[in-house]
Amino acid sequence: MKDSLSTSDSTAAPSVGTSSSAYSSTRLEGKSQPIHGSKSMTKRMLVMLGLMLLFIVAIAAWKVRQIQTGMAQAAKFAPPPTAVTTAVAKTERWQPVLSAVGSLKAVNGVTVSTDLAGIISQISFQSGATVKRGDLLVKLDSSQEEAQLHSAEARRDLAKLSLDRQRNLRSSGAVSQSDYDSAGSEFRQAAAAVDEANALIARKTITASFDGLLGIRQVDLGQYLNVGAPIVQLQSTDPIYVDFALPQENLEQIAVGKKLRVKATGVAGNQFEGEITAIDSRLDESTRSIMIQGTVRNAENRLRPGMFVNVEVLLPEKDVISIPASSISYAPYGDSVFIAKEKQGTDGKPGKEAQQQFVKLGPSRGDQVSIISGVKEGDEVVSSGVFKLRSGIAVQVNNSVQPDNEANPTPPNR
Repeated sequence: MKDSLSTSDSTAAPSVGTSSSAYSSTRLEGKSQPIHGSKSMTKRMLVMLGLMLLFIVAIAAWKVRQIQTGMAQAAKFAPPPTAVTTAVAKTERWQPVLSAVGSLKAVNGVTVSTDLAGIISQISFQSGATVKRGDLLVKLDSSQEEAQLHSAEARRDLAKLSLDRQRNLRSSGAVSQSDYDSAGSEFRQAAAAVDEANALIARKTITASFDGLLGIRQVDLGQYLNVGAPIVQLQSTDPIYVDFALPQENLEQIAVGKKLRVKATGVAGNQFEGEITAIDSRLDESTRSIMIQGTVRNAENRLRPGMFVNVEVLLPEKDVISIPASSISYAPYGDSVFIAKEKQGTDGKPGKEAQQQFVKLGPSRGDQVSIISGVKEGDEVVSSGVFKLRSGIAVQVNNSVQPDNEANPTPPNR
């Protein structure tokens, strides 16, 4: 019995041991399975990240390629040339001038009046007429003065007879020297009374003091004229004075005898010649300018006293480089022009481009302006279309229509 039990126990033991080994092996396999799965998951994630990175790099490379291609195309692109007109800078003989604003004044100008009161009995002029010196203008009633003149003439004639008689008697010794002297004195007094009456009549006879142009009549026939009352304006207009001022900096450029050119707006043939005839002895302290008076020929009386005029003092002629005034680009930082220069285009064909050049401007005349520096003779300067240019831009010259470039323009008065 004991042997049986031992046998069975010994027999069972291995089975138990066998079961333990299998169980242990099974547990070990169960534990190793999660470790292998984690490694596989990590590998798959790394592969996915690598693929994504490759995708991103491919996209970036494609975009960079697109940008490079666009930049290359933009570098090859050239905007169409800008259409402009040009003019060639040339040397011309100019007459420099000093410009000023002036006022015309008569050489002789008065308001005709009288120094005696009276009634106007005669008017011998027409308004606006041209008169000569001594021409009768107005006569006041002088009936009383003429009567006094006749009385004085009668006394004078009587005194003359008495004097002649006394002279004859004196030669024969019939009268004394004192009686002869008294007769001579009476005659001279009578003659003076005649002269006085003639002077009164002459003062009531108003004549032109000089050659000139009359204004509008301010009196009527039969009107009582007070002392000093205006009758008519009388102005001497040929020649005529022009008064103007120039700044102190021009003092050394002016002198008596310098030629003048006067232009009056609204006057036909509005350019008149003259010369400086007087320079003031002192400058105006408030403006530091000096007054100048010129004399201008005015044979046809087109210029009138009081008119506003533009005055030009002519200076010695000199050579200047001239371009159209429309070529100048004015700016606070400096004036400039654009010069059209030859340049080969991107397509290999010859063309032109605009190059900006800063300039120093001189005097101007009409549609033209002179250049002191910045442009030389022969330069092809852009004369229109300046506002749409920048330095280096391609231009296409089309001179079929040109802007005005006249030294003495005469635009229509519309």
